[in-house]
Amino acid sequence: MLFDFGDNWLAQRVMWIVPLWLSLSVHEWAHAYCAFRLGDDTAARLGRMTINPLDHIDPVGTFLLPLLGVPFGWAKPVPINPTRFHRGITQSSGLALAAAAGPVSNLVLALCAVGVLAGIAAVAPASALPGAPARQLLEILVMLNLALAFFNALPITPLDGSRIADALMPPVLEPAWRSLQALGPAPLVVVLVLPLLLGIPLFGWLFDTARTLVEAAAGSF
Repeated sequence: MLFDFGDNWLAQRVMWIVPLWLSLSVHEWAHAYCAFRLGDDTAARLGRMTINPLDHIDPVGTFLLPLLGVPFGWAKPVPINPTRFHRGITQSSGLALAAAAGPVSNLVLALCAVGVLAGIAAVAPASALPGAPARQLLEILVMLNLALAFFNALPITPLDGSRIADALMPPVLEPAWRSLQALGPAPLVVVLVLPLLLGIPLFGWLFDTARTLVEAAAGSF
C-alpha cells in the first residue's frame, strides 16, 4: 500500500507511527495479560500490562526506525516467568499460549479497524473515501496488524511462533528443531533479506488482503 501525503514529512511519520505504536502496544499487552491469567504477574508488577506505548518503547524498533520512515518495528519484549504459572499448566504450554496471544491480538485489532471503517462509511461516507485521512489511517492499521500477526507467527527464533512450535513439536522432529534454534536469529535474517535480494514481495499478499478488507468495509466495490 502506498500513501500520498505530499511533502508533509510530519504527516507521513505520524500516519505510520501512531498505528504502529498502538499495534505493538496491544501485542505486548496481550502477552502480559495472557501470562497474568496463567498465573505469572511479572509483567503486571513491572507496569507492562498496559497499552501505553511509553511502557513498551524500544529505542530502535519503536522510535528510531519508524521516525526514519521504516514501515515496521518492534517493542521491548514483555518478561514472562513460566515458573509462576498455575499448577496444571506446563511451562511449555503456558509459554505457547502467552506467545500466541500477541499475534491473535493483532488479528483482532485488524478486524476492529475494519469494523470501525465500516461504521464510518455508514455514518460519514466522505471520510471512508480513498485518500481520506481516516481511511488511510485505518488502512495502515489493518495492514500493519496483519503483517505483525503473520510475521510473529513464523516458527523462527526469537519470534512468537518459535515458542508455539516448542510446545507442538513432535518428538521425532525435536533434534532438527533444536539444531535450527541453535542458529539463533540467522534464519530470520535470511527470511527478511533473501526475498529482497530476489525481488520477491514477501508481504505483498498481506497488503492485498488488507486492501480487500478495507475496500469491502468502505463499500468501494
